[in-house]
Amino acid sequence: MLTPGRLSLARKRRGLTKKGFAELLGVTPHTVLRYESGEIAPSPETLERIAKILNFPPPFFCAPDVDEIVSDAASFRSLTSMTAKDRDAALAAGTLAYLFSDWVDENFSMPDVSLIDLKDESPEVAARSLRQEWGLGEQPIKNMVHLLEAKGVRVFSLVENTRTVDAFSVWRGTRPFVFLNTVKTAEHGRFDAAHELGHLVLHRHGGPSGRRAEEEANRFASSFLMPSADVIARLPRIHTLNQIVEAKKRWAVSVMAMIYRLHTLEIISDWQYRMFCIQASDHGYRTSEPFGVQREQSVVWQKVLTALWNERITKTEIAERLSVPTAEIENLLFGLAGAISMTGERNKPPELRLVPRST
Repeated sequence: MLTPGRLSLARKRRGLTKKGFAELLGVTPHTVLRYESGEIAPSPETLERIAKILNFPPPFFCAPDVDEIVSDAASFRSLTSMTAKDRDAALAAGTLAYLFSDWVDENFSMPDVSLIDLKDESPEVAARSLRQEWGLGEQPIKNMVHLLEAKGVRVFSLVENTRTVDAFSVWRGTRPFVFLNTVKTAEHGRFDAAHELGHLVLHRHGGPSGRRAEEEANRFASSFLMPSADVIARLPRIHTLNQIVEAKKRWAVSVMAMIYRLHTLEIISDWQYRMFCIQASDHGYRTSEPFGVQREQSVVWQKVLTALWNERITKTEIAERLSVPTAEIENLLFGLAGAISMTGERNKPPELRLVPRST
């Protein structure tokens, strides 16, 4: 029997409207609506066609219902130009990540959550408070993904072929999740990770929404990645864009993020801010970065996969157990990258323990 919610999930993951899917399936949009509402069930032959069109294994559509992420629960990094189709496809990827996360929880002991509620603080104070809580001091953060994972955040990658979906985050019960698109620069990804951390600690229990919430998360990310005392001590005066390009290496942020931070700290004037933004745009620094850094990847998923591979459990077997396409698993886990070097990392990688399976 078809599980209606899973049909809707797979359709959204493929970026299809009910009308578009109905045309591919050769039925009316109303028929698709009745399938997804559970009013009627497709024949076994139609279900096979559905699976082929959506490129999901047939068992996926008959498994128990899933805990689907709804748009109101997710904080998106980008709002202005994002289409409903792009949003729904990204949220569907997040729901598939829930399936993998639940399966991992059955087999591994994962890091505990260590986030605090800072909804009553300003973004700048919240950034300082969280740094103090985590013992980070004023030093630059070498790897945002590793830091989030060490504090119990589940971090997954997105490979949405669109620049309108940067990242999003969501609380699922007591577990925070962050999803990072890998389309843009590595520096952009670090800022996205800090931005979503801001949403998790500032907006978990309500508060501002929409543009105001996004502005608060931006201010948090800027303060968290570039602490005021450190920036002021090292950059008391700025006269040229080259100074900014050289300075941004320390904090591994984009040129534009560095210019923004210098302006908010009043190290550069309004006139300098406008001038440097124009110069940076002329150099193409809005879409590419000078002295680019290596893209951050997950250490937790690398450890999980290594442990599974040691037990001769491959990514294909994981996908089969979850009844999802192998590509979806790979897309969520930063491409199943090779060993991640921890040389010079400030934070020790989380300890993982394989839980014996019941016989």
